[in-house]
Amino acid sequence: MTTIAFIGLGNMGGPMAGNLVKAGHTVKAFDLSQASKDAAAELGVGIAASAKDAVAGAEVVVTMLPAGKHVLGVWADILTAVAPGTLVIDSSTIDVESARKAHARAAERGCLSLDAPVSGGVGGAKGATLTFMVGGSDEAFAKGEPILSAMGRRVVHCGDAGNGQAAKICNNMILGISMIGVSEAFVLAEKLGLSHQALFDVASSSSGQCWSLTTYCPVPGPVPTSPANNEYKPGFASALMLKDLKLSQEAAQAAGASTPLGAAAAQLYALHNAWGEGGTDFSGIIHLLRGREGQ
Repeated sequence: MTTIAFIGLGNMGGPMAGNLVKAGHTVKAFDLSQASKDAAAELGVGIAASAKDAVAGAEVVVTMLPAGKHVLGVWADILTAVAPGTLVIDSSTIDVESARKAHARAAERGCLSLDAPVSGGVGGAKGATLTFMVGGSDEAFAKGEPILSAMGRRVVHCGDAGNGQAAKICNNMILGISMIGVSEAFVLAEKLGLSHQALFDVASSSSGQCWSLTTYCPVPGPVPTSPANNEYKPGFASALMLKDLKLSQEAAQAAGASTPLGAAAAQLYALHNAWGEGGTDFSGIIHLLRGREGQ
């Protein structure tokens, strides 16, 4: 099997590294957090003394980090320690420009590279059911697909460098907008005296049907597995949704694209986070739409 280095062992990265071990790969990893390293070690992940130590001798390197500046910083550090021909994969969600800069730096070192952000949240990371949206060359994708498949259910090649990030931010802009729309409908239904279940039964089988309704319903009851039934514990935190919506708006501005609903969604999630709900699930945006008295 493959020798893999994994940098970034947080809520997503730790379980992802553990699934690579389950698939039979040898994984050596690093994170700045001792608690994250300890949790990964319990999953059979080998822990390195540093990022450079983790990548020494690795055939594939995977990074899972908070933002573009972190990815560029870590890649600048580790690319000096990897052999030419190594495949370097970034599964963080970052801006397209930073992703393309990372690809360029890998190419300068003679390495293959992929940007491969994920959809599926912590549950998908633990269950190896993530969807990977992948940007990079055909050669890099062919080498990386088996590795990504050990951590996810679906791996989609979206095109050249940066296109994985482009797909991710477009997808999550749709998600943020649709969750607000579904939440608005439930708030209106409450004011009109229509029950949650009645609205769900109608909308889920007619033209209002969407993932935010049928899988992640923002009110308790109709979908027992949605975070609304667990006090809106994430899931996918509101702070992360705001991050992705901001990325979508940065990209829209840079590309000259008109995204008025995406901009409105970003503003609403900014207000929701300012209320102190950044750590709750993004479906909790319904609280903002009801007003504090409706919580």
